[in-house]
Amino acid sequence: MTEKTRSPEYDLAQGALSGLRQDLFHDAFAYRPLPPLRADGPVVRRLPGERIRRAAVWLPHAVVLFIAFLTVVIAYTDDEGGLSMLFGGFVPAGAVVMTLVRPVGAWWVSIVSAPFVAAIASYGDWPWAPAGFLSHLTVVIVVALRTRPRTAAWMWFITAAYGVLADTVVQRGYGSVVPGMLFTSAVGLLIVSMFLVRREAKQEVAAQQTVTATERDRRTLLEERTTIARELHDVVAHHMSVVAIQAEAAPYRVENPPEELEKAFATIRENAVAALTELRRILGVVRAEDYEAPDAPQPVLADLDNLLSNVREAGLQTEKTITGAVRALPQGVELSAYRIIQEALSNALRHAPGSTAKVEISYVLGGLGLRIVNTAPRGLVKPSPGAGHGITGMRERVTMLNGEMTAAATEEGGYEVTAFIPVAMTEPAAATEETS
Repeated sequence: MTEKTRSPEYDLAQGALSGLRQDLFHDAFAYRPLPPLRADGPVVRRLPGERIRRAAVWLPHAVVLFIAFLTVVIAYTDDEGGLSMLFGGFVPAGAVVMTLVRPVGAWWVSIVSAPFVAAIASYGDWPWAPAGFLSHLTVVIVVALRTRPRTAAWMWFITAAYGVLADTVVQRGYGSVVPGMLFTSAVGLLIVSMFLVRREAKQEVAAQQTVTATERDRRTLLEERTTIARELHDVVAHHMSVVAIQAEAAPYRVENPPEELEKAFATIRENAVAALTELRRILGVVRAEDYEAPDAPQPVLADLDNLLSNVREAGLQTEKTITGAVRALPQGVELSAYRIIQEALSNALRHAPGSTAKVEISYVLGGLGLRIVNTAPRGLVKPSPGAGHGITGMRERVTMLNGEMTAAATEEGGYEVTAFIPVAMTEPAAATEETS
């Protein structure tokens, strides 16, 4: 049994009917109150005075209610009192007010009541009385603003079908307002649809920019973590290799070592080799294919003078101050402290050309303190824009070492980076204070 294929025309018609059912029939009288404008919107926030801004958020509601009042006034002007004024004024006005709470239902009330309003009224216009014309046009535009362009198209087509049918079937000898309704509503709905499409496009662009910025920050974070992992891999792998070599050579440095000592050194070597292998297996995956371990040892705080010299040659005047008891720190701490200072000075070069910078290193009880502060930019060179990725990398290094960091602008227009890295206390050297 062969399955009967559907034609593209059938699928198109079915999709159109499905859209019509979803837009105008499904939960047509659902309660959807119109929210006030945002107080921080592009228009409201520019208004003077807090009281004016609080009142301006209800401006759309006020406009709709004013049009409803105007509808009643038009009906009363054309027919002073009577049933026609009551039915021809308050029913269309009620449909306008209804757009504030049940927009799609308001359109159905407007389109269904239009022939009755025009028939009962004593006006010469058909098939919309003057009050009904203003009411229906307002309802169509407000509902379109509150829904989407597809709903606006359906409302216009059904309005056109009703107008043509009423003008053709019922001949009252009056002037037809169908062309005026169709033209005016088409222009209004076209403007509304363009506004909705533009607003949706701006929202999509803003959302995409937010996603892009988030992904960029995440990628930068991962790249910085990869760099840190590479450096730690080199540092730890070096020390583990030294442990393995010394454990293997230690028994040969002692004449007739005890068997227990030989077994202990052999166990130390086996564990060191196993740890080194596991370390390379885990941390080695973060290396790029073209990455090569540096031939020179990783920089430490003792190499800071070379960094400051290079920075001075690049145009940034720097001053270094060391306080506290200078002591040997773990190589990971030395490397991270060096990189933090390096990044902070690089940021000063990029974002504050012509400024001066101070580098303070404090060997305190239980840790290492860093403070890098630069003055406001001076001269004719414009600062280079930045995305804050350098700050992200510095925070990652400090967080990795369970430290704390702050980075903020100073009152003088410069920038200050402070960090504290906890370090286990070791045997201190002589207390010194050095300024260069």
